[in-house]
Amino acid sequence: MIAYLGTGLLGSGFVRRLLERGETVRVWNRTPEKARALAADGAVVCATAAEAVRGADQIQLTLSDDASVDAVLEPLAGEIGASTIILDHTTTAPTPTGERVARWKQRGVTFVHTPVFMGPAAARNAQGFMLLSAAPEDRATVKPLIVPMTGKVIELGDDPTRAAAFKLFGNMMLVFVVTGLADGYRFAESLGIPASEAQRLFDDFKPGATFELRGKAMANGDFTPQWELSMARKDVRLMMEEAQRHGTSLAVLPAIAAYFDEYVRAGYGGQDVGVVARREPA
Repeated sequence: MIAYLGTGLLGSGFVRRLLERGETVRVWNRTPEKARALAADGAVVCATAAEAVRGADQIQLTLSDDASVDAVLEPLAGEIGASTIILDHTTTAPTPTGERVARWKQRGVTFVHTPVFMGPAAARNAQGFMLLSAAPEDRATVKPLIVPMTGKVIELGDDPTRAAAFKLFGNMMLVFVVTGLADGYRFAESLGIPASEAQRLFDDFKPGATFELRGKAMANGDFTPQWELSMARKDVRLMMEEAQRHGTSLAVLPAIAAYFDEYVRAGYGGQDVGVVARREPA
């Protein structure tokens, strides 16, 4: 029997998939209506988290952060048996995640952090990616349980904090892309190009290739110039000047300009723009 704590958009997708596989699932959510919505799918709705976890073989969680995970789980320490496996899909920070794993290990309970790169629809359809890092024996125990829940399990080694670290790194990239698009669409619209039309540029121009090509070079410390930093900085200047002409305020680009300036002043203007990956400009 599985206890599922946290049945928001992502959690409810996981629960419905588990129920379709014939699992018995007890559900609890701090907003009761979100748990009750799963009753029609066959979930056993519980009034308290303690009721949900009592006698469970597995406890799975999708909550909001480290504080919420501890706030929900810590009061249940006396209810959770040593044979129970806790699988936490919450996006949490590496340091408190490691502390949490150690704390539950002292109690004799296997706690494994398995964050995901997937939205609600992917959780419902067992698609996307699930990250796994834990001691070898814990990975061996947990992997068969999560393989049916996702399109791919990405194993990241023995350190139980690595999944949390990679999850935050991945989400950081998504944040950068989203805010970059916001600035870009705002800039395009100031020039009379609707965002929907500007977006069609990506049908042919694939900036995602930067991750594969320049990203690898940056990670390896190779800054052989393909697009010189000084020229990239010039282009940023042109963008900002044109935006100003049209009375458009950009949120992200000014910070990039200041960042580039540090490296140009330090003498890196002739190297590839990726040189800003160096730890320090001087």
